[in-house]
Amino acid sequence: MKVIQLLFNVSPDLFAEYRAPILEALRRRNIEAQTALAGDMPPEAVDYIIHATGGPVVDFSVFTKARAVLSLWAGVEKIVGNATLTQPLCRMVEDGLRRGMVEWVTGHVLRAHLGTDLYVREKPLTWARHVPPLATERSVTVLGLGELGSAAATTLAHLGFRVTGWARRGREIAGMRCLAGADRLPEALAAAEILVSILPETPDTIDLLNAERLALLPRGAFILNAGRGSLVDDDALVAALDSGNVAHATLDVFRTEPLPADHPFWSHSGVTISPHVAAATRVSSAADAIAENVARSESGAPLLHVVDRTRSY
Repeated sequence: MKVIQLLFNVSPDLFAEYRAPILEALRRRNIEAQTALAGDMPPEAVDYIIHATGGPVVDFSVFTKARAVLSLWAGVEKIVGNATLTQPLCRMVEDGLRRGMVEWVTGHVLRAHLGTDLYVREKPLTWARHVPPLATERSVTVLGLGELGSAAATTLAHLGFRVTGWARRGREIAGMRCLAGADRLPEALAAAEILVSILPETPDTIDLLNAERLALLPRGAFILNAGRGSLVDDDALVAALDSGNVAHATLDVFRTEPLPADHPFWSHSGVTISPHVAAATRVSSAADAIAENVARSESGAPLLHVVDRTRSY
């Protein structure tokens, strides 16, 4: 009987966390008994590599038989440029990630829209009524219309917000206006009373929200960044907050994580810090996604969510 060899290229704690759930997910597909999972095995024996940032393997060229590298994370910017990686690379896309992002984005958009902080954090001593507009009177722009971004944008549209979606390539999604390409980005930003960024890190998105582009936002706009920290020019954002052009920024991702203790975001009253939890990988659903790709490959079906190296996602 053929044994499928899966190598965990992850930290020891992740190996301990994921081993049993992945075996269980394989068992449900009737292939658990013929599978070996380990944190170390001869490179020539490996059929699949389960990968997460921080794993010991950095040279993938020795895994001559490996049919795919299966990432535990949605973001693959730290591995996609590895010149030794010739195997198909599959990013993590699963329902737990999608639902987590939708809930985080929806919660913080509503927080900004309703002015919740005015009452929860500031607790004014006077009976000052702040009546927010209805969702139908509020414009929200979502940058990034992939699996996570399109789900979040669709949910916001269902709530009644006037949603504009922007992506590098053209998309059509019911209930919203979709713009595409660098030449339409200024239009998308100009419509963003609330701006939600769910873009991946690519050469084209680093410092995408610089001083020039932040100045295109309506005065008093709110920013939510759940994509990658490198999308925002930190100094430019602080300046925009200080000037009042941006009212508040809720940030889940940062250039350096954990965010250094001396970073100005910690002390700025206009910044809410969320510790990279918007779309956390859930073990059970991620294990199921890994097992599904192994099962598909073994049956001759195409792998799901293969990364396009020319686009970095």
